[in-house]
Amino acid sequence: MGNLIILSAVEQVAEHLRGELLRGSLSGAMPGVNPLAEELGVNHKTVRAALRQLEEEGLLVDQGRGLQRRIVLPEKSSQPTLRVAILPYDPGTRSKDYLINLRHILEEAGHVASFTSKTLIELNMKVPRIKRLVEENEADAWVVVAGSREVLQWFSKQPVPSFALFGRRGSVRIAGVGPDHVKAGRVAVQRLLALGHQRIALLVRESNRATGPGQAERAVFEEMEAYGVPTGSYNLPEWKDSPEDFYRMLDELFRVTPPTAMIIDEPFLFHAAKDHLARRGILAPEQVSLICLDADPTFAWSQPSIAHLVWDSRPVVRRIVGWANDVAHGKEDLRQTLTKMKFVDGGTVGAAP
Repeated sequence: MGNLIILSAVEQVAEHLRGELLRGSLSGAMPGVNPLAEELGVNHKTVRAALRQLEEEGLLVDQGRGLQRRIVLPEKSSQPTLRVAILPYDPGTRSKDYLINLRHILEEAGHVASFTSKTLIELNMKVPRIKRLVEENEADAWVVVAGSREVLQWFSKQPVPSFALFGRRGSVRIAGVGPDHVKAGRVAVQRLLALGHQRIALLVRESNRATGPGQAERAVFEEMEAYGVPTGSYNLPEWKDSPEDFYRMLDELFRVTPPTAMIIDEPFLFHAAKDHLARRGILAPEQVSLICLDADPTFAWSQPSIAHLVWDSRPVVRRIVGWANDVAHGKEDLRQTLTKMKFVDGGTVGAAP
């Protein structure tokens, strides 16, 4: 047995960042000390010392106070090129900043990235239709956005490597990454419970309810039950994936025993629900508290301010690019990781009426 080498905290951080740099997960400019410290869960002094170490190695160049360090990688004799197909969840997903950034950084790393002509929702999450789409695309690797368990299980059994961005990836043998909705969701529902809410409804798309509540929904129910609030079908109402049925579901939900709070899965659903209820004179937070499970640029213009969950997409993008580089070099990478997510309180949350 060889000698045990114990690395200091600075050396561990430097080694981690060095690996990210050499794998191509980071390019152009190095993130600043503050975001790195928050992402890695270490103090600022440790990060600064690790960055200085990488400067001494010639991997980073200090460009002066207030400027990000420039990344300088050693010349690569031959960088394998990977054709990466990105399968979005729905048509609107293509315009998301994190996917545009992912495509850009993949191409910076020497790969060819493209979106598929159809999305999971347009294919109705049906494996036979997805199989035909895959056969029509000449890709060396796939990034699947918010796939169902059945879809991700199918991809995990294919010879072409696949990556699950979000989706029901738990217990599936596939590489993946996504924000930690479970912890942040627990914090959000704890806030509602502390304000006296006991009738809390989760509004989730049909495709995400097909196989029952996911981890995030189960975590919310567990918090409610631990507080003595019973849960059932009322808390996860069913509706078809169409505007008409969404509004029908809202009308029925508020007809007899209206919820005092709603946790809504996506920003466009949040705005649709908020506007529809407002037309009926049901306002947030006076009659109902509203929380969105994702962030959106439009929230900055909203009054009252919108309570939501927020996450940093940069470590998510870096994880996928690092995976693509591993695949390009013939390395198997099946790690599933979570990134930090936090609850941002807002003016759409108040005491239970």
